[in-house]
Amino acid sequence: MITYIVGELTYIDNNTIILEACGVGYEITVPESVIPSLPGIGSSIKIYTYQNVKEDALDLYGFLTMDDLKIFKQLITVNGIGPKGALSILSVISPDELRLAVISDDVKKIQSAPGIGSKTAQKLIIELKDKLKIEDVVYDLHDEKDIVKSVRDEAVSALISLGYSNSESVSAVSALVITENMTSEDILKQALKKLAFI
Repeated sequence: MITYIVGELTYIDNNTIILEACGVGYEITVPESVIPSLPGIGSSIKIYTYQNVKEDALDLYGFLTMDDLKIFKQLITVNGIGPKGALSILSVISPDELRLAVISDDVKKIQSAPGIGSKTAQKLIIELKDKLKIEDVVYDLHDEKDIVKSVRDEAVSALISLGYSNSESVSAVSALVITENMTSEDILKQALKKLAFI
């Protein structure tokens, strides 16, 4: 299995790139959302890859981060979603948006991906819900101390117990700047103010 490739970017077109490493050109299919983030032709880049082996093909799918690769691997475990379907989803929905959509049962958000219908979106939510946690959405991009994570968690749980949806609760708390000296009550008050204006 090829985990990642570091090499020179020699070609970019739609959702396909060619990366040259050690004299070998690797054709890699990437989500369309990756293309604007790529450096120019001739630049050195690291691409995390998933190798899909079939009877008649050997395909490489590439991502800029391990997190993107991780969510791609979770998507292809869903019955009826192959690598192309997973790539289609990640072309229009970021990993964090996808986690939030799954946790909050947002079928419409998942349906916004080309080729994903209502039944497939519902199946995706059912099959991935147990594998994803609220903390994955709230903390994914934050390198915080455990105490801050703990009070964030308490505030999200409190909002849910007050009747707000998972999506509303996570979004309101994620939008706040939280410091180490804040309590869960402080976070809850600020989150409630935000929700009052939504």
